Amino acid sequence: MNNVGEFLKTNGIKPSYQRIKIYEYLMNNREHPTVEGIYSALNGQIPTLSKTTVYNTLKIFIDKGIAMAITIDENESRFDAQMDMHGHFKCEHCHKIYDFKVNFENALEDELDDFEILDQQMFFYGICKHCREKS
Repeated sequence: MNNVGEFLKTNGIKPSYQRIKIYEYLMNNREHPTVEGIYSALNGQIPTLSKTTVYNTLKIFIDKGIAMAITIDENESRFDAQMDMHGHFKCEHCHKIYDFKVNFENALEDELDDFEILDQQMFFYGICKHCREKS
């Protein structure tokens, strides 16, 4: 994406400097950052940034469908700007979260035929390849 400001406008979001920087960070950071992580990474560039601004901005992005919240652990929300269908794997050793491709298209089609699906998420927990190789 070349122009984040235009992208935000197209999605009905006023493209303030802080919103542009938060979305750029979210797009470029595949680690699925937390509010704290985004705040810590951008506070040096944007001294007026607050955690409340980060949280409220992420809520706008989620409401407009350009980001998603990922709650893998009950006490920690992470955020993702990759909106195509994919799953997440969390390593129990290094705590990194990895994306993987998933085809939800026909999964459980008959079993959920009369249901209205509002969200689809798939999570796996385990030990990543890197951590397995280290031990």
